[in-house]
Amino acid sequence: MHSHATVVILMGPMGCGKTTVGRLLAQRLHWPFFDGDDFHPEENVEKMRAGIALNDEDRRLWLENLRDHIHGCLRENKSAILACSALKQSYRDTLGVDQSAVRTVYLKGSFELLRRRIDRRHHPYMKKDLLKSQLDILEEPEDGLTVDIQETPEAIVGIIVDQLS
Repeated sequence: MHSHATVVILMGPMGCGKTTVGRLLAQRLHWPFFDGDDFHPEENVEKMRAGIALNDEDRRLWLENLRDHIHGCLRENKSAILACSALKQSYRDTLGVDQSAVRTVYLKGSFELLRRRIDRRHHPYMKKDLLKSQLDILEEPEDGLTVDIQETPEAIVGIIVDQLS
Protein backbone atom coordinates (compact mmCIF):
# COMPACT_ATOMS: atom_id res chain seq x y z
CA MET A 1 0.00 0.00 0.00
CA HIS A 2 1.08 3.61 0.49
CA SER A 3 3.64 4.83 2.96
CA HIS A 4 1.45 7.86 3.67
CA ALA A 5 -1.92 7.68 5.35
CA THR A 6 -5.09 7.56 3.28
CA VAL A 7 -8.64 8.19 4.41
CA VAL A 8 -11.15 6.47 2.15
CA ILE A 9 -14.65 7.93 2.25
CA LEU A 10 -17.36 5.49 1.18
CA MET A 11 -20.09 7.78 -0.08
CA GLY A 12 -23.57 7.60 -1.50
CA PRO A 13 -27.19 7.75 -0.36
CA MET A 14 -28.80 5.65 2.35
CA GLY A 15 -29.08 1.98 1.45
CA CYS A 16 -25.99 1.88 -0.77
CA GLY A 17 -24.00 -0.25 1.68
CA LYS A 18 -21.55 2.28 3.13
CA THR A 19 -21.48 0.65 6.57
CA THR A 20 -21.48 -2.97 5.38
CA VAL A 21 -18.77 -2.38 2.76
CA GLY A 22 -16.88 -0.08 5.12
CA ARG A 23 -16.64 -2.67 7.90
CA LEU A 24 -15.53 -5.40 5.47
CA LEU A 25 -12.98 -3.12 3.83
CA ALA A 26 -11.62 -2.07 7.23
CA GLN A 27 -11.18 -5.73 8.22
CA ARG A 28 -9.46 -6.50 4.96
CA LEU A 29 -7.02 -3.56 5.19
CA HIS A 30 -6.70 -3.62 8.99
CA TRP A 31 -7.69 0.06 9.12
CA PRO A 32 -10.17 1.50 11.60
CA PHE A 33 -13.75 2.09 10.41
CA PHE A 34 -15.75 5.19 11.34
CA ASP A 35 -19.42 5.75 10.65
CA GLY A 36 -20.15 9.35 9.70
CA ASP A 37 -23.54 9.11 11.39
CA ASP A 38 -21.74 8.96 14.74
CA PHE A 39 -20.38 12.48 14.22
CA HIS A 40 -23.74 14.25 13.98
CA PRO A 41 -24.45 16.79 16.69
CA GLU A 42 -27.38 15.77 18.89
CA GLU A 43 -29.72 18.36 17.30
CA ASN A 44 -29.26 16.69 13.90
CA VAL A 45 -30.06 13.26 15.30
CA GLU A 46 -33.26 14.64 16.84
CA LYS A 47 -34.26 16.18 13.51
CA MET A 48 -33.64 12.96 11.58
CA ARG A 49 -35.55 10.94 14.18
CA ALA A 50 -38.48 13.23 13.55
CA GLY A 51 -38.14 12.59 9.80
CA ILE A 52 -36.97 16.14 9.08
CA ALA A 53 -34.33 16.37 6.34
CA LEU A 54 -31.19 18.21 7.36
CA ASN A 55 -30.39 21.52 5.70
CA ASP A 56 -26.92 22.69 4.71
CA GLU A 57 -26.45 24.60 7.97
CA ASP A 58 -27.19 21.42 9.96
CA ARG A 59 -24.78 19.52 7.79
CA ARG A 60 -22.03 22.13 8.08
CA LEU A 61 -21.34 21.37 11.76
CA TRP A 62 -21.41 17.66 11.03
CA LEU A 63 -19.01 17.97 8.10
CA GLU A 64 -16.66 20.12 10.17
CA ASN A 65 -16.63 17.45 12.90
CA LEU A 66 -15.80 14.86 10.24
CA ARG A 67 -13.14 17.05 8.64
CA ASP A 68 -11.44 17.51 12.01
CA HIS A 69 -11.47 13.75 12.49
CA ILE A 70 -10.02 13.12 9.00
CA HIS A 71 -7.29 15.72 9.56
CA GLY A 72 -6.48 14.10 12.90
CA CYS A 73 -6.03 10.70 11.24
CA LEU A 74 -3.76 12.14 8.55
CA ARG A 75 -1.75 14.17 11.06
CA GLU A 76 -1.05 10.98 13.00
CA ASN A 77 -0.32 9.17 9.72
CA LYS A 78 -3.17 6.73 10.35
CA SER A 79 -5.23 5.43 7.44
CA ALA A 80 -8.96 4.98 7.98
CA ILE A 81 -12.26 4.12 6.34
CA LEU A 82 -15.15 6.53 6.76
CA ALA A 83 -18.77 5.93 5.76
CA CYS A 84 -20.30 9.30 4.92
CA SER A 85 -23.05 10.17 2.44
CA ALA A 86 -21.05 13.24 1.17
CA LEU A 87 -23.80 13.84 -1.35
CA LYS A 88 -22.71 17.23 -2.69
CA GLN A 89 -19.42 18.41 -4.11
CA SER A 90 -19.35 21.25 -1.57
CA TYR A 91 -19.55 18.68 1.25
CA ARG A 92 -16.66 16.73 -0.26
CA ASP A 93 -14.69 19.99 -0.51
CA THR A 94 -15.33 20.65 3.19
CA LEU A 95 -14.10 17.15 4.01
CA GLY A 96 -10.86 17.86 2.15
CA VAL A 97 -11.34 15.27 -0.58
CA ASP A 98 -8.33 15.52 -2.91
CA GLN A 99 -8.31 11.92 -4.27
CA SER A 100 -4.79 11.42 -2.92
CA ALA A 101 -4.80 11.54 0.90
CA VAL A 102 -8.60 11.70 1.07
CA ARG A 103 -10.29 9.53 -1.56
CA THR A 104 -13.90 8.84 -2.35
CA VAL A 105 -15.52 5.58 -3.34
CA TYR A 106 -19.03 6.27 -4.61
CA LEU A 107 -21.35 3.29 -4.12
CA LYS A 108 -23.77 3.78 -6.95
CA GLY A 109 -27.17 2.18 -7.36
CA SER A 110 -30.59 2.85 -8.83
CA PHE A 111 -33.48 4.26 -6.78
CA GLU A 112 -35.26 0.90 -7.07
CA LEU A 113 -32.31 -1.09 -5.76
CA LEU A 114 -31.66 1.36 -2.91
CA ARG A 115 -35.35 1.33 -2.01
CA ARG A 116 -35.43 -2.49 -1.89
CA ARG A 117 -32.40 -2.56 0.36
CA ILE A 118 -33.79 0.07 2.72
CA ASP A 119 -37.07 -1.81 2.99
CA ARG A 120 -35.16 -4.84 4.24
CA ARG A 121 -33.37 -3.16 7.10
CA HIS A 122 -33.90 -1.15 10.23
CA HIS A 123 -32.06 2.09 10.91
CA PRO A 124 -32.42 3.82 14.29
CA TYR A 125 -33.40 7.19 12.84
CA MET A 126 -33.22 7.30 9.05
CA LYS A 127 -36.76 7.50 7.78
CA LYS A 128 -37.19 5.61 4.54
CA ASP A 129 -38.65 8.59 2.69
CA LEU A 130 -35.38 10.47 3.19
CA LEU A 131 -34.01 8.47 0.23
CA LYS A 132 -35.78 10.64 -2.32
CA SER A 133 -34.54 13.85 -0.71
CA GLN A 134 -31.00 12.42 -0.67
CA LEU A 135 -31.13 11.49 -4.35
CA ASP A 136 -32.55 14.92 -5.17
CA ILE A 137 -29.44 16.65 -3.82
CA LEU A 138 -26.89 13.99 -4.86
CA GLU A 139 -24.11 15.35 -7.07
CA GLU A 140 -22.28 12.34 -8.40
CA PRO A 141 -18.52 12.77 -8.11
CA GLU A 142 -16.60 13.03 -11.36
CA ASP A 143 -13.40 11.86 -9.72
CA GLY A 144 -12.51 9.10 -7.29
CA LEU A 145 -13.82 5.59 -7.68
CA THR A 146 -17.39 4.61 -8.58
CA VAL A 147 -18.55 1.06 -7.85
CA ASP A 148 -21.86 -0.49 -8.85
CA ILE A 149 -23.67 -1.76 -5.76
CA GLN A 150 -25.24 -4.66 -7.67
CA GLU A 151 -22.01 -6.50 -6.83
CA THR A 152 -21.81 -8.36 -3.50
CA PRO A 153 -20.18 -6.47 -0.62
CA GLU A 154 -17.20 -8.86 -0.84
CA ALA A 155 -16.79 -8.18 -4.57
CA ILE A 156 -17.04 -4.42 -3.97
CA VAL A 157 -14.30 -4.64 -1.33
CA GLY A 158 -12.11 -6.54 -3.82
CA ILE A 159 -12.61 -3.83 -6.46
CA ILE A 160 -11.76 -1.07 -3.96
CA VAL A 161 -8.62 -2.82 -2.69
CA ASP A 162 -7.41 -3.34 -6.30
CA GLN A 163 -8.00 0.33 -7.12
CA LEU A 164 -6.31 1.64 -3.97
CA SER A 165 -3.08 -0.22 -4.47
